[in-house]
Amino acid sequence: MAEAGRLADTDVEGRLARLDELLARLESAPGPMGATAVEAVRVLTEVYGEALARVLDLAGRQLAARLAEDELLDHLLVLHQLHPEPARQRAERAVDRLRPAVRERGGDVELVGVEGRVARVRVSEAGGCGAGCGGGPTVADAVREAVLAAAPELTEVEQLPTPAAPAFVPLDSLLVRDAR
Repeated sequence: MAEAGRLADTDVEGRLARLDELLARLESAPGPMGATAVEAVRVLTEVYGEALARVLDLAGRQLAARLAEDELLDHLLVLHQLHPEPARQRAERAVDRLRPAVRERGGDVELVGVEGRVARVRVSEAGGCGAGCGGGPTVADAVREAVLAAAPELTEVEQLPTPAAPAFVPLDSLLVRDAR
């Protein structure tokens, strides 16, 4: 719930969606006024980013980490490349958030690691549809989107193959002796 005079999270989401629409319209506007408006938004964003960096300098490490726990501030810190957590930690959190829903559907997801600008994940889906069945979005697609949103400095999310399950040999079959 938002405090008096503050926007609720759903209102912020609506404003961000509207901002995306307006920026798309500005970018496609003919003539120099559209380019000028886009440049004004870019410069304003840079100035606000600098202001946010100065707040973080004054806040110290502990408060910066607490600020990053807020979803909107988390996105702003990522946008301005000021996030106090490394990309791997943010990618891990994104995967952790998806894991319960994936497990609910009989699959699993794991962040194996981050090397350079590439996150490596292992995704298994019930029925073996990790690469996609039926043409719709897959769990792998959702994982890729979530990881890149949490850590946009990463450029790729590579899906690693799921290791084959070990063959099951019933114990009693090993203990039965041939009666010949």
